[in-house]
Amino acid sequence: MDASPHPEMKRLCHANPDFRNPGFFLLGLLLLLGLGVGACAFPQLIVLRDPLTPEEHLDLGVAYERKGEFAGAIREYNLAVKKIPLANLHLGNAHFQNGDLGLAEKYYRRAIQEEPGHADAYNNLAWLYYTKKENLEEAERLALKAMELNPERNSIYQDTIEKIRELKKPGLKTP
Repeated sequence: MDASPHPEMKRLCHANPDFRNPGFFLLGLLLLLGLGVGACAFPQLIVLRDPLTPEEHLDLGVAYERKGEFAGAIREYNLAVKKIPLANLHLGNAHFQNGDLGLAEKYYRRAIQEEPGHADAYNNLAWLYYTKKENLEEAERLALKAMELNPERNSIYQDTIEKIRELKKPGLKTP
């Protein structure tokens, strides 16, 4: 008894293919070009140009960050940082909120290096040190520098300084 599910199966499986058939020609051409098609597979499209501007990536990162979606925010900020140095500050903030204080410090330092006049980068690095309860002298210096750079936001920076100084007092070691 034949084990084939259909009587024509044996004939189809053992038939000699006609390589002059245009279908075989097309299949051969696709394989030659590296565009082989697997079962139920669709060709992949490769985008060579990002349709969003760096500013749009920055805005999208802010939107993700506001929703608490820090991985999305970090992805978008990384796309923006090549053209917008301010994205380093945003990367620091997103990593800080995501609990990765090492990367937050890295990006705050980079923000200070690339935009030395941006007071918030100094203050945020100071706040990071306060949170970690380390480098408190450096933290105070950074917060004072923020006050010097942007006196309009002194109340925010003053709060950071007061908390750092409180933590520096002997016997007090909790934020």
